[in-house]
Amino acid sequence: MAAAGAHRVIIYGGKGALGSRCVQYFKSKGWWVGSIDIASNEDADANVLVQLSDSFTDQAEQVTADVSRLLGEAKVGAILCVAGGWAGGNASDTALYKSADLMWKQSVWTSVIAAHLATKHLKEGGLLTLPGAKASLAGTPGMIGYGMAKAAVHQLCKSLAGDDSGLPSNAAAVAILPVTLDTPMNRKWMPDADFGSWTPLDYVAETFFNWATGTGRPPSGSLMQLVTSGGKTVATPAL
Repeated sequence: MAAAGAHRVIIYGGKGALGSRCVQYFKSKGWWVGSIDIASNEDADANVLVQLSDSFTDQAEQVTADVSRLLGEAKVGAILCVAGGWAGGNASDTALYKSADLMWKQSVWTSVIAAHLATKHLKEGGLLTLPGAKASLAGTPGMIGYGMAKAAVHQLCKSLAGDDSGLPSNAAAVAILPVTLDTPMNRKWMPDADFGSWTPLDYVAETFFNWATGTGRPPSGSLMQLVTSGGKTVATPAL
């Protein structure tokens, strides 16, 4: 059960590279941290394990029920959805159906579940973040499934900012739109890339913390591009 009276955050995708860094960062600030993922994060105070399923409704209902049991009547100050992945391929790719299905499960399923969790467990004035992508502001012919999924997340974020979206009063839904995050896996697969143009995980974790505590938080519905150049990252709203 979530600690009474503590600052609390739920991190969806808390075992991934960015999620793990967010767990560590919020813990270092004295917050109670719950992680949702397919594997436990030993640094978190509590874990909800996702049971992989071909059915969205089965997975959504399982996660929703387990989070409700974990939190009880406690409210959280932030729900950070950082689950996701990447797959390439154009419309002629033999793996198109598989990659599109995977991208939908990793980014859209998780974002929708996080949004519903926010309606149940986020406190008034709380923060919900969603995982978008700068690439999906335009066409993505070489990564069709990825582009579609992230564009759907952008639309969800905008919808959550509207009247009667179901979010608590004064809560904000904000999507981050990075280009490339500086993760160990990205470095492994792109060893010759310009790492100075990749967004550091520490920057994202600190930005989330600032937004969660009311510092520099964008308006609800914002799609915040994270553009890094020469090792310096700037967050700007997409027009």
